Amino acid sequence: MHLTNSVRSFCVVLTSLFLLLAAAGSIRAGQADAAASGGAGVFKPIRINFGAFEPYTDPRGNVWAPDTGIEDGNTIDRGDLPIADTDMAPIYRTEHYSMTRFTQAVPNGDYTVKLHFAETFDGITDKGQRVFSVKIQDKELKDLDIFAEVGFGKALIKTFDVSVTNGKMTIIFTPNIENPEINGIEILPARK
Repeated sequence: MHLTNSVRSFCVVLTSLFLLLAAAGSIRAGQADAAASGGAGVFKPIRINFGAFEPYTDPRGNVWAPDTGIEDGNTIDRGDLPIADTDMAPIYRTEHYSMTRFTQAVPNGDYTVKLHFAETFDGITDKGQRVFSVKIQDKELKDLDIFAEVGFGKALIKTFDVSVTNGKMTIIFTPNIENPEINGIEILPARK
């Protein structure tokens, strides 16, 4: 009985340590959950709302972490701007722009990654005014023009099936015309 209480106390301390490290940014979104659950090998989806400073819970109960993992650039919140073609408008009202790279530690394996975009900058009024490329692992989306695909203030999701062999998911953003922008990401277990 004394040993059981010691093990329980150790687990509580370990879980608290991981949660404190996660809050301090030493462990990124999703890793604290895996560590606290003993790393049971079940990957928990990672959802990040770029440009946000607070977590967001979507209509399906999924929690999106605030902006993390991006190198360079700036963030902006567009307030109550109407966003069409989605029931998750808050994801598309915040953005990270002018960035070069996103990196997220994940276990090696296969993933489905959803990148969320919306053109919300009022300086973009026609196609061809913001064009950039996105390379996620070994997949490349060249010359993405959000306005040309869906227009202004509408949600656009690009889905990729990728493999990770080095313990990290990496996305490179390359500007062509104007700066790259992104609103959200979902890193999910691979579709079967």
